[in-house]
Amino acid sequence: MCGIFGTIHFQAPQPGVVLSALAHRGPDEQNHLAGERVSLYHTRLAIQDLTPSGRQPMQHNGVYITFNGEIYNHWELRKKYGLSSASRSDTMTLLLLYEALGTAMFETIDGMFALAIHDTANGKLLLARDRAGKKPLYLWSRGRSLAFSSELNALKDVVRPSLDEASIADYLYLGYHFRAATPYREIEELEAGTFLEVDLDTLDRKKVRWFDIADAYSRPLDLTPEEALAGLDERLHLAVQRRIDSSDLEVGSFLSGGIDSGLVTAIASAYTKDLKTFTVKMPGAYDESVLAQSVAEKYGTRHTTIEISFDGLRDDFTRIVSNYGEPFFDSSAIPSYYVSQEARKHITVVLNGDGADELFGGYRRYMPFRYYDFFGRKGPVSWFARTAGNLLPPGHRKQDVYTYVYRLLKFAGYKELTDIYGGATTDLFTGYKNEFETPPRLQGLTELLDRVSRLPVSSLSKILIADFDTILFSDLLVKMDIATMAHSLEGRSPFLSKELLEFAPTLKDGYKIRGRRSKVLLRSLAGRYLPEALIDQPKRGFEIPLKDWMNGVLGEMTEDYLFGSAGALYPTLIRKSFVTDVFKRKVNLSEERRAKMLYALLCLEVWYKRVYQHG
Repeated sequence: MCGIFGTIHFQAPQPGVVLSALAHRGPDEQNHLAGERVSLYHTRLAIQDLTPSGRQPMQHNGVYITFNGEIYNHWELRKKYGLSSASRSDTMTLLLLYEALGTAMFETIDGMFALAIHDTANGKLLLARDRAGKKPLYLWSRGRSLAFSSELNALKDVVRPSLDEASIADYLYLGYHFRAATPYREIEELEAGTFLEVDLDTLDRKKVRWFDIADAYSRPLDLTPEEALAGLDERLHLAVQRRIDSSDLEVGSFLSGGIDSGLVTAIASAYTKDLKTFTVKMPGAYDESVLAQSVAEKYGTRHTTIEISFDGLRDDFTRIVSNYGEPFFDSSAIPSYYVSQEARKHITVVLNGDGADELFGGYRRYMPFRYYDFFGRKGPVSWFARTAGNLLPPGHRKQDVYTYVYRLLKFAGYKELTDIYGGATTDLFTGYKNEFETPPRLQGLTELLDRVSRLPVSSLSKILIADFDTILFSDLLVKMDIATMAHSLEGRSPFLSKELLEFAPTLKDGYKIRGRRSKVLLRSLAGRYLPEALIDQPKRGFEIPLKDWMNGVLGEMTEDYLFGSAGALYPTLIRKSFVTDVFKRKVNLSEERRAKMLYALLCLEVWYKRVYQHG
């Protein structure tokens, strides 16, 4: 895993500026190649082929590449397509594959990647990302010039973009920047499962989405429970084994108190000796360390527990937020940062359970969708909304629950689809659009939900597709990539393997949600590997007691950043009087929702002052 940067028809920036900004992504080596039309930069975290033959930018027969990620099946691909080279690097495998298959190579790869290929013979530059978008790639363009980067901060320092207030308003509404959007007008993110081909002579661009998770949902399989369980077990074993075998360095595993990371850890212990595992200990009800410890003991891992407290949080918090290069709402970025920091002291590669919830139905808010196709047609929607309210997480007022479920139901074909993400996922400013000075536009989200709502699949499949393309891509994978790479730690996600991304969507709804039970098939598999106490535990995953922390050090920081000095950004987006009333508890909100609103605003202001104004 590494950091990449490059330009087309643009005065190449000084290597020191770019390479130092991305050094944490690749501390082992920094190189660049400046050409007449194309310049490529690379910072290397050496994991496969630790020798100089893995150095980038790399070239073969006039094709140059700078690549961030890992190709887990690259030896299998060399054998399958008769590719040979003295280099053992998976980067060389990509060059050989490109020469053999062109852009069709992406469909053969099990891996995570963001890459740029300069094909000098054909006068083209190819930019591409993996199926789920694990590895980031940001693009800036103006006139004939284009630049790209693994991180927003490195790109911002070179091109000096302007703010996009409407996009930032979207962030406040959703809790993240949706897919291609960024807080800057001139910078966009290349979307997951997409490649962009640029003709260096004409500057014509061709963007192709080479992977769409929705396609797999259109090919359901009628598997017996035994077949489905065996298929899942086999594919998860293959994914974990590949992610261990394709590293020349020691591989460990994050271990929360849930079944996703528990399964990954259990299976990983069969392929590596003395597996190192890492978990977070949080205060009170958020403490999952005891359950994690039970898995560690069962498989004899060398387990480390990191305790999170208020100490030092003020200084660390600004650093954590600034790392993202954009306002970032997900508060689990805090424990993710600390557990990555500790893990890097022991290992360079770590496995995680990302993607399991979005593929196998892990969130309780999915449950109404499982039954909408029946109840939405057989009985009154209002009755179902009241009944389904019993399935929702605690802490919502009755009216909130009714509205919450009603919005979920609208997803299956009603017009106002965007409220599902504002109200049902992050629960931020939904219902308060009239308080915005700069209204959120939500255009990209509206278009995606519109498209998904018309797919000939079940309502549960629709929400899983939407979450894969939004929450997973724009929030969860961003969180883990930045948290791990801030410490030069590579994160690998077995549940996002090629084989599981092709298999999970073909499963019947009943293997995902049954009654009030989520992740049915995954829990059945967990029964083979994990302590019984974990099997039916609610979802867990390095969460923090945000409400409590907002009443402590984060609350103090919020007051300082929102009201302590002039020049705040948020009053241009949302009425300051409303924010003041929220802070003073004059708006009728639950403590949980108040904490979320203020946390989103705090992250915005920290980013604005520490990154945009003074970065």
